[in-house]
Formats: sequence, structure tokens, C-alpha cells
Amino acid sequence: MVASGTPAAASAASSAAAAAARAFPLAAITGHGTLKLALLLAAVDPGLGGVVIAGGRGTGKSVLARGLHALLPPIDVIDLGDTSGSPAGSTPHATALNIDPQRPSDWDAATRRRISDLGGDPSGNDASALLPTKVIPAPFIQVPLGITEDRLVGSVDVTASLASGQAIFQPGLLAEAHRGVLYVDELNLLDDGITNLLLAAVGSGENRIEREGLSLAHPCRCLLIATYNPEEGAVRDHLLDRFAMALSANQVLELGQRVEITRSALAHGESSGDFRVQWQEETDGLATQLLLARQWLPDVQISREQIGYLVKEALRGGVEGHRSELYAVRVARAHAALSGRDRVEADDLQVAVRLVIAPRARQMPPPDPDQPLEPPPPPPPQGDQAPEEEPEPPEDPDQNEDEPEEEEPDEDDNPEDAPPPSIPEEFLLDPEATAIDPDLLLFSAAKSKSGGSGSRAVVFSDSRGRYVKPMLPRGPVKRIAVDATLRAAAPYQKARRQRQPDRLVIVEEGDLRAKQLQRKAGALVIFLVDASGSMALNRMQSAKGAVIRLLTEAYENRDEVALIPFRGEQAEVLLPPTRSITAARRRLEAMPCGGGSPLAHGLSQAARVGANALATGDLGQVVVVAITDGRGNVPLSRSLGQPVLEGEEPVDLKEEVKQVASRYRALGIKLLVIDTERKFIGSGMGKDLAEAAGGRYVQLPKASDQAIAAIAMQAVSEL
Repeated sequence: MVASGTPAAASAASSAAAAAARAFPLAAITGHGTLKLALLLAAVDPGLGGVVIAGGRGTGKSVLARGLHALLPPIDVIDLGDTSGSPAGSTPHATALNIDPQRPSDWDAATRRRISDLGGDPSGNDASALLPTKVIPAPFIQVPLGITEDRLVGSVDVTASLASGQAIFQPGLLAEAHRGVLYVDELNLLDDGITNLLLAAVGSGENRIEREGLSLAHPCRCLLIATYNPEEGAVRDHLLDRFAMALSANQVLELGQRVEITRSALAHGESSGDFRVQWQEETDGLATQLLLARQWLPDVQISREQIGYLVKEALRGGVEGHRSELYAVRVARAHAALSGRDRVEADDLQVAVRLVIAPRARQMPPPDPDQPLEPPPPPPPQGDQAPEEEPEPPEDPDQNEDEPEEEEPDEDDNPEDAPPPSIPEEFLLDPEATAIDPDLLLFSAAKSKSGGSGSRAVVFSDSRGRYVKPMLPRGPVKRIAVDATLRAAAPYQKARRQRQPDRLVIVEEGDLRAKQLQRKAGALVIFLVDASGSMALNRMQSAKGAVIRLLTEAYENRDEVALIPFRGEQAEVLLPPTRSITAARRRLEAMPCGGGSPLAHGLSQAARVGANALATGDLGQVVVVAITDGRGNVPLSRSLGQPVLEGEEPVDLKEEVKQVASRYRALGIKLLVIDTERKFIGSGMGKDLAEAAGGRYVQLPKASDQAIAAIAMQAVSEL
């Protein structure tokens, strides 16, 4: 696949057309007025930043994305013809796909040479020169969860490189999505490295490749739509901020609306063609409105005062960074174009504030019943406008009467007829308000959740896991990345076969690439509980409850839980690392309490269990949750059964405990100390213990099982 004229690209274009024909009409979707408006605005200006949609299962997230794609107009591309059967070296290979004939700046050297061969003007300066063009549907490219970096950004075309003797670029999904829709489902489950590459390319409008002997770039200007289910994990804050609009697909529907949704889904499933015909008029109206808005967008003007209003709203809301006002300006202009206006008005600013600034703000705006977030009606034809419609007069006539004296006498425009910039009379961000449009997704909501995307560690290895990308080997290669190895060797096959004509494919040691494998890493939470003293029973009951709570969520995160109580002379592993709730309940039935406090031995036992778990390679981290006051009274030598020598000085128990805890740093084990003693009788040793291990200290006199479980999970994510 080297150009839009290749069979693979033609097949992709036909697939996009077929998918658009089967898509559920956007006009037929019940509710979701805010989401429809946001998607239409993003389609008017695909470069404004994209849309991310959060919602539960079955809320229509992907249906909305595909319904919008069906409204997009087809695109005009340069027809480079079928180059798949051309002899090696005779046909240049284009870097980009879906090449715009109206933007010569996007043409690479290979494309210009091909245009010249086809009789066109390779410079693009001669407007009268006819380029070989064709019309194709706007592409709709979905990024699968298991995508590799090579498939996303592009890599070496092995077949073409073998034939030509030089590195030939094979475009990836970012090139295929140019001038179309790039759709990411389950954004929170996508690999972090892939997500960063994708957002960097879409944000800059260019995909730059520096790898495997390739050094090139191609345009990547597409409409980015992403969806995710918050129940399966949150999205990192900085990723949400890269999207212009973040909305929620969850909505409260009445009985009649749910019935209508069911009937529409059944009708579409029985005959998508008949259902599409039923909504054809509304669909054509939205498509025409979108097409006209794209044409009007470059002429839409926004004044300095209106930009100042958006900036002030962002400041009043306590929004971080400058992306909010930048996105808000583009949303306001897109809404004005969608409404058929050539200048931004107050309604456009209000929509921009509610869609862009409000979700990022710390002070939430109240819902405005006079400003429903619905797609604006299509503008009337130019010939049907009433001649008596004039712009609203200025609010301050005295000020405007003085303006003509400052203008030049030969100006065509009369300043008295020009209204001042339209700005809402009141700020939408009311510091006293707390309600918000339920369709808007709060950016700050993700900050209050622990875990989520990026909070779980992953384990990289060369022997186990999912193949994520090739890498240069460090020592013996356990698993060869055949695809990357062939790409590295392909450009040199022509020269090598001249030296060794009896061999078809010659791979040398420098061509070898190893597989970098990745698997999700869970965490081991070891509860180290002081079972001595009068508070032992309460501490153990809370620890048992926390163990059961964590085990209910252990399967999804691949977490394991262990319990080590210490009392008397020694600490024992009452519950070895496990994910089984049944085994945990059985082991936790017997629970001896009372006696001394061998804290040093308990820390040693926890360190031994944690180190053994990390050595298996299946866990990413170990967190020891010590529920104690830090006051150990049994030396480690007695717990280990070592004899006491005559004349030996007594052990400083506090220093011994701190010395054992200090070894946690070298072992890579994290320590969380939960002090259950009341503040006025606490010894302060718990805090010293946490500092020695480089861990965290929490004063929690009334430690319930729910509180302990929550703090432990937070420690897994943050420590």
C-alpha cells in the first residue's frame, strides 16, 4: 500500500463507503443533543482538538462516531494510479495517502514525480494544469487495542524494499486516516506509548518517522474521536486535556425515549436501507449544513473583546493551561459557521464556554434552560432572508456616535451600522453554583479517582507477554521479531544477492531484532498486622475485612494479597500471596492474638515474602501495609532463635526496627504504615519507621476495613 490508487487503498475506500451506508443515522439517535452538537462542531473544524466520549456499556458511543462519519462529504484526492505491478525503481512510492490536490505543500518528492509522469504540474503553481484526481469517501479508521507502533506510524515495506534495494515506506493507520476520521475505542485500555504517538501526530497535523533507515514526514490532519468506559479505568488527566471537548454519553431517559430507542434499533437491524431512507431527509439536511459550515468557517471573525471574554471565563473557572481558551475560540467560530454566520455572537461564546471551559473549570456553571446545547437549525438560503433584518443596535449610542469621526471619509463601511462585539451579559461561571449539564464530563472527575490508565505498572521482558514492538537485542536473542528483522534486511538484499546468488534472503547479525514483550503487572499487598495487646482483635478484624475487599477486585488488576500477623515471639505468614477469596476466608478463620510485639521479625518476614514474589517476574510492585504503632518489644535475635551470649549489650529495639525497614528501599518494596494509636498516646515510632523505608505514614485511630482497603489501593497507585 503505497498510494491512494493501490488496490489496498481502493478496498479501504470501498469499505469506508459501505460502513457509512450501514451506519445508524445521526439524526435518528434519540437524545444526546450535546454530543451531536460537539461532534458536528469537530467535523466543521477537524483541527480544533477532537472529542472524547465517556459512558457506560450500551450508551451509543460508537454509534454516534459512525453516524457522524456518514455525514462527512467525500474528499477529492490525487489519483496516482495502480503502482503495484510496476517494475522496481520505475515508479516512485508516495509517502502520504489521500493527497489533497489543493495543497501542494503536502506533496512529497515521490508524489511530485508521479504527477509529472501523469502529465500534471509537479510544482502545483499552474492552476490551469489538470491533475489526475478522483473522489473517494472520507476514510474511517479505527485503532485496535493491540496495534503495534509499526502499524500505527508506518514502517518499511518489505516487498517494495526487496525489489528496489532501498528502504521504502509503508504508510500506517495515521496516513490512512488523513482527511478522515480516526476513531479510538476504549482509549483507557490503549497502550500509553501508542496513545502518546497518536496524540502527538494528530495534534501537530504531521506524522514524523525516524526509524529503520527512514527519515520522512507526512500530513495527518484528521478528526479524532475517542471513547471509553470509566468503569474499566479512568483516563490520565493530561490525555483528557489534549481533546477539545470531553463529554459523557450517560443520560437519563424517560420510558417513551427508551421504547423509541429499542424500536429504532430493531428497525435498523431488520433493514438498514429502509431505515436510512426513512431518515434520509434529515440526514441530507445535516450533511448539507456541515458542508456549508466548512466553506464558511475561514470567513468567520471573532473580535479581541470576545477572545478576552473566553480568557476571563477560563480564569474565573481556575482552568489550568491555555488549551481551554484556544479550543474555545475555535469552537465558537465553528458554531458560528454551523449557524450560517460570518461573525461570532453571544450564543457561540456560551456554547464554547459550556463545551470547553466548563468541564475543565473548578467552579461548575449552572445549566442554562435558555441555551439548550442542540445542533443549530440550518441557516435559511441567502435569497430567503428578509431585507429588513438588521444587526442589533449598539447598547451605547453615545459612544458609537463618536466613532465616525475617527474613521477615514472614504471607508465603505458605515461604523454606525456595525454592532459592537456580541458578548453575553453575564458570566456563565457562577461561583455559587454547583450543578452542571449531565452531558458534560468533568475533567476534574478523573483526578479524584485512584488507579485508572497509567496507574498500573507493566512488565517488559524478552520471553513472556504480548509483542509490543521490536528492539535492538542486548545479548542473545530469545525471540526474534521476524517482521522487524526482515524490514531491516530488505533494503540490502539486492546487493547481498549479488555476492551470494544462491541464497534468496540473506539476514546478517546486524539485522536481527528482538521482540519486546509486555504483560500487565499486578501488585502484592502484604498486610503486616500487630496482633499483640488489647487492640489486637480490632486491628485483625479490620485487616481481615480489608483483605476480602481487595480480593474482590484482585482478578481484574491481577493483584495478590497476603496477611502476616506478628505476636508473641515471632511473625507467621497466616495467608500466603493469593487471589483466591475462598482460600483467604479459610485461612483467616483461625486468628491467635496477644503476647509480645516482634515487629522486627514481622518486617523481615514481609520483606522475604515480597522479595520472593518480585523474583517470579509476575508482579510489578509489592506494598507492605503495616498496621502497628511501631513499638516492637521483641528483638530479632530472639525471634530467630539465636542464643544470648553472656556480656552482650542489649539491642536498641528502635534502631533495629529502623535498620530492617531501611532495607526495603534496596529490595524495591514499598511500605505504608497505618498507625492505629490515638494521637495523644502515640510514640511517633510509626512515622520514623515509614521514613526509614522511604514509605508513607498515615495516622488512623479508627481504621475500618473499608478505610484500610482504600488507603492500600491508593498506596499501590501513588507510592
